[in-house]
Amino acid sequence: MQIQDLPYPDPGVPDARSGPRFLWWLGRNQLGGQLRALAWGLLHFASVSALPFCVGLAVQAVVDRSGRRLALTGGLLVLACAGNALGDTFLHRAAVTNWITAAARVQQLLARKTAQLGSALTRRVAAGEVVAVSTGDVEKIGWFVEAVSRFTAAAVTIVLVCVALLVYQPALGVIVAAGLPALALAVLPLLPRATRRADLQREKAGRATELASDTVAGLRVLRGIGGEELFLDRYRRASQEVRHAAVRSARMWSLISAIQVLLPGLLLIAVVWYGVHLARTGRITVGELVTVYSSVMVLTYPLRHFEEIAMAYSFSRPSARRAARVLSLERTSAPAAADPTAEARTAKERTAEARTAEARTTEARTTEARTTEARTAEARTTEARTSEVSSAPAGASVSALSGDLYDPETGLRVPAGLLTAVVCGDPDAAGRLADRLGGHPAEPEPGASVLLGGVALDELPLDAARTAVLVQDKDPVLLSGSLRDLLDVPSSGDVSADAALAAAQCSDVLDALAQASPVAGDPMDVRITERGRSLSGGQRQRLALARSLITDPEVLVLDEPTSAVDSHTEARIAEGLRALRTGRTTVVFTSSPLLLDRADRVVLVHEGTAVAVGVHRDLVRTEPRYRAVVTRETDEERAVHEVLSSDGTLRRDARHPLAGGSAPRGAAQDPLEDEAALRGALEEIEETA
Repeated sequence: MQIQDLPYPDPGVPDARSGPRFLWWLGRNQLGGQLRALAWGLLHFASVSALPFCVGLAVQAVVDRSGRRLALTGGLLVLACAGNALGDTFLHRAAVTNWITAAARVQQLLARKTAQLGSALTRRVAAGEVVAVSTGDVEKIGWFVEAVSRFTAAAVTIVLVCVALLVYQPALGVIVAAGLPALALAVLPLLPRATRRADLQREKAGRATELASDTVAGLRVLRGIGGEELFLDRYRRASQEVRHAAVRSARMWSLISAIQVLLPGLLLIAVVWYGVHLARTGRITVGELVTVYSSVMVLTYPLRHFEEIAMAYSFSRPSARRAARVLSLERTSAPAAADPTAEARTAKERTAEARTAEARTTEARTTEARTTEARTAEARTTEARTSEVSSAPAGASVSALSGDLYDPETGLRVPAGLLTAVVCGDPDAAGRLADRLGGHPAEPEPGASVLLGGVALDELPLDAARTAVLVQDKDPVLLSGSLRDLLDVPSSGDVSADAALAAAQCSDVLDALAQASPVAGDPMDVRITERGRSLSGGQRQRLALARSLITDPEVLVLDEPTSAVDSHTEARIAEGLRALRTGRTTVVFTSSPLLLDRADRVVLVHEGTAVAVGVHRDLVRTEPRYRAVVTRETDEERAVHEVLSSDGTLRRDARHPLAGGSAPRGAAQDPLEDEAALRGALEEIEETA
């Protein structure tokens, strides 16, 4: 793999059981590049190591006054220099290629894992750790992968030189052959301590990066509450801890470097002292002494690669461990139920309660109730349709997904083609239910899968489920880039960008973008900063809604899509959403009366069960739990609120505070007056909300 061939068509399946195993897997998958670097490294180091032999031969030729041997030695020097230059050049190219391709492979693996996990990634791994892995850790991993081949070439060269010296001059060769391994292994006792200090430094640096990321992400909120100085002090302390850890780590590595310089010097002194003694006694020639001396001098260069590989491994090991941790994350499947009979009985009780509540409300106000026979037939065909859609091609699978959206766990049913609003008293429960409706939830729970047209979404491929059901959570992310790039998403093509922006009431957002960048002729070409931080919360929310509307999925699930906008804008968004999604299935999790009043159908989910179904105005009047969530009614207000008498007519024990006025206790109420009072209360509730 060359740099120009990146990215990889398939980066492969990594061995993410541990950091060292991940490094080993990377090295094996780049075996071709490693062998090329090893070959060029051997040429380079062998050429460098041949220079002392050439110098020794040349000195001896001068002493012996042999012009022919001197000329031959000069030719060998030219060849050694040429091999040195050629090997060094291509070794550098091969090493850089190995570094970049290894880093690119890791980045592709991280990007693929991020796409697979989606929002579950940041719930299970801190955002700062993800940033650290995808930036600095990737470079350190690539450094170790490319350093392995150079270290191997250096080690092989040292062994060859030691063997050559033993053959060339055994008396001095023995000293060199015994001393060089001792030099290479002398720093081993210090490596564990150096590695621990490097790990501690990387850990503290990761925490500081995480703190900085969180501080920048929440800077606007921090400024609003005056907490930026507090977080700034925390980051200063974390930064100082990183600095102290880095100094302690640098001290250990400087000690290792000093040993790598001191011990070769001592070996050189020993070789020269003994060599001079042998030369004075006539046991070796001057040329042989110069050769051995020069060889020891040159071998300090490949010896430096022992220090580098140790440093590269100590730095890359914690990085590889963090990368392996992220890459080992999987979408967890729902745990098996301990008692299937009890679970089935509980599900039946929930479904029965939900159906009873739905039938009671719908009988009075709607004709949406489905018969028991139809539900039974749908349940019987669920397994067959799931198998049929799963075995069909991807395009056919998506096109086959249509019909009602049904959650067996809560009893929530969303009729096809309608705008359904879901009210939950617990915002966290609403978020989990919205995630569940999309299939393949990030945090699966025991129970049956959500069904779309009788097909279990969890049993479909992830891309097919995501294409059919799009879930926009309450905190959508805007990627950096131009507005045109932001809205360039996979879609059906039936909804234009202009129509989506108009439905989401983004005209003021376009005006703000045009004013922020006067040089850009079209607001669509204005660049949006990371996560849309240059925009207000309401502007970000509306752009995210427009992006979701452009995709035009079969089912669109929105979790609090208007929580950050004012009531007038919210009312226009409700009308635009209803008009643009006509004939398409839309689910909105909200407690806003403005959205609820424009929904075709409203479902109240209480304690994990759909307990009431109807329209907003009816539920406000007849369902106390719904009224408590929507109107923020207190217990005292609920105690004096209107209740239903046994014959089904309204009786007011105490007039609702929002309705105004008073009535004598026990006095009969005119139905027309009561309806007018209720309408006035509802209008005041909507205006207040």
